[in-house]
Amino acid sequence: MKGLNRRRASWRMLAIGSLMWALGGCGSLQYANQAWQGNREVMRLAVPIEAVLADPQTDPALAARLQLALEARRFASEELLLPDNASYTRFAALPRPFVLWNLFVAPELSMEPIQHCFLFAGCIAYRGYFDENRARQAAAEWRASGHDVHVGGVPAYSTLGWYDDPLVSSMLHWDDDYLKELIFHELAHQQFYARDDTAFNESYATFVGRQGVDQWRAAQGQPPRDQALQRRQQELTELVLAAREDLAALFASTATDEEKRAGKADRFARLRADYRRLRDTRWNGDTRFDGWMEAELNNASLLPFGLYDLWVPAFGQLFEDSGRDWARFHEAVAELGRTPAADRQARLQELDARATR
Repeated sequence: MKGLNRRRASWRMLAIGSLMWALGGCGSLQYANQAWQGNREVMRLAVPIEAVLADPQTDPALAARLQLALEARRFASEELLLPDNASYTRFAALPRPFVLWNLFVAPELSMEPIQHCFLFAGCIAYRGYFDENRARQAAAEWRASGHDVHVGGVPAYSTLGWYDDPLVSSMLHWDDDYLKELIFHELAHQQFYARDDTAFNESYATFVGRQGVDQWRAAQGQPPRDQALQRRQQELTELVLAAREDLAALFASTATDEEKRAGKADRFARLRADYRRLRDTRWNGDTRFDGWMEAELNNASLLPFGLYDLWVPAFGQLFEDSGRDWARFHEAVAELGRTPAADRQARLQELDARATR
């Protein structure tokens, strides 16, 4: 479990991941085949949660988590107005720690992710692999061509309603709030999905997951989540996004490639120094994010922050503008998602500006 704990710090916050897999399109046949076979195997392993609960040999701790998942599933449809279907009513025990490994790729001197395009899902900023070795082999090939790469395990994925996605054992690694957030997040992908806009889709789902958990806790009479942890997660995100902006500006400048590489190394060194300063002062020595910060930092490793967190405040503002009414909010999200990309970006920027005043 040590390896899982090291990865928890970053992927708990960042990669409540989704594989918007699809066959055909621009993806290779080899990749499409592994997506098809991988999803098929997950579906084969899935059994009704009610059957697991009825089995007297089921571990009581597992039964409690699965019962919670069913309650969260009902809450998602009844209170958050997310799709009411059979998703997350079956359970698949996996023979591996994660259901998928997502591969992010960026050019050496650019913060723009390499896009991967599929017939039904459009273009997304990562590829999901059901086999870790295949993900790392693909990463090695991209690295050999001079690109920055980042591979991270993710606990859940969405087929965007094409199948009734099961609850998988990798969704149970962490606490109850995390499990509920995953379910809400993945159902949000089924609720609405904008082609060719990963940051929009992931930020929307991230907001729904977080807001859903807050609403659940309030409905259960539970205290709000640990505000200190949420502040630290936000402060880390702000550090990384600031580094992303600086690097993007550097790469767009008239500096030579050699100067850009030197500036890139300096900016990553400053990111680590800023993190250590924050950790050792304001955070009172909290080391939970050390594993991510001590690993390789490159353009690709910063991509999840911008994709999963970029527009969360904007969606929070849209929720407030909708009177905190989920039906109005989902309708507003769909309307926004159907607008032309440039208009959508401008609207998100306006919402974000109001949210952060």
